[in-house]
Parts: sequence; C-alpha cells; structure tokens
Amino acid sequence: IFFKQLDRIIIHQQVDLLEAILGTETSSKYEIKNHLGQRVYFAVEENDCFDRNLCSPIRSFTIRIADNMGREVITVNRPLRCNSCWFPCFLQELEVQSPPGTIAGYVVQNWDPFLPKFTIQNESKEDVLKIIGPYATCGCFEDVDFEVKALNEMSTIGKISKYWSGFVNNVFTNTANFGIQVPVDLDVRIKAVMIGACFLIDLMFFENSLDGL
Repeated sequence: IFFKQLDRIIIHQQVDLLEAILGTETSSKYEIKNHLGQRVYFAVEENDCFDRNLCSPIRSFTIRIADNMGREVITVNRPLRCNSCWFPCFLQELEVQSPPGTIAGYVVQNWDPFLPKFTIQNESKEDVLKIIGPYATCGCFEDVDFEVKALNEMSTIGKISKYWSGFVNNVFTNTANFGIQVPVDLDVRIKAVMIGACFLIDLMFFENSLDGL
C-alpha cells in the first residue's frame, strides 16, 4: 500500500456546484494526496439522500477509497449514532478495512466533558494511539489541530489538521481540507485508520460549522 512511504497525507474535498448553490447535501468526494499535492487515492461517500439531508452530522456512511486505477484499497464504515457529549452511551465509532474485507482498525470516541478525544485501535481492538482535539473547534481564520498522542497522552507524535482556506471559499462551499502528519514508520494499517479518523472528525466538528453564517 502506498501509505508506507508517507508521513503526510492531504485530504481535499471536491466542490459540488449543485450543493454549493442549492445548499442540498450530495455525496462527498475527496482527493487524497501526498505532500507534493499529487493525488494517490480518491474517495467517495456512499449513503442515501435521506441520511445526508435529515441526519447530516450523525449519519451513517461508507467511504470507499480507491487508487488511481480504480481499485478499492480502503473501506470506512460508520453506523448511525447520536452525537451528544451528554450521552456517553452513544459515542462515535467507525471501522476501517484495508484491504476491503480485512479489518485494519477502529476509531472510538472517548467521553470527555471538555475536549474531543478518540482512541485508535488495531484490528484486535487493542488501543494504539490517542487523538485529542482543542476545546474550541470553530477555527475562525486559523488551522485547527487534533494532536495524535501516545497512549499516556504525554508525547505527541503527529496531528490531524483542519486547514483554514479563506473566508469566501469556506462560507460558500464548506469544503474540507485536512492534513494528517504521522511518523513515516507507523504501521500502514494504522495510517489507513487515521484517514478514517479524519473523516469522522470532519463530519462531527466541521461539516455544519458554517451553517449559521
């Protein structure tokens, strides 16, 4: 898998003109690039129109990630769950398969009254890494960083960043631009799980962040 060579992954959401004009949710499409901006994979979200427009931030989805030859290499599955910090019984979780049909790992939300926290788990559901976000995720005029940490939460080994790309672009298209930085020698299966974490963070904290503008 190409991730073996990468320590930085860029995820860029493709603008859908119909969604931008009408404000109607359509299936998300993404390009996954290396640090040089070269596309190495593309991703498409699968769900139905009802889920996207009624359940938007809490919707279930399957994201299929394929290489430039169209071969599916990663599948991300997320069930429909309530999204509330006051109900820890409904914490978010998603499963990442790489290759499709083989579990690579899981992203599990951890309950915390103040900070967004997640655990990255391997295929055996053993904890591998932690992700800790900031108290405020609005990110007005600046990037928002979710730090990737060792299990003791003391040492930082990487980050997932939501890039602020300019007021006009964000208000009128609400597109996602993320960067993932991890050690180059991190297990490729965990790198695949980190991409799943990035999609979950986008859906939970950023997809509707500009609805009130």
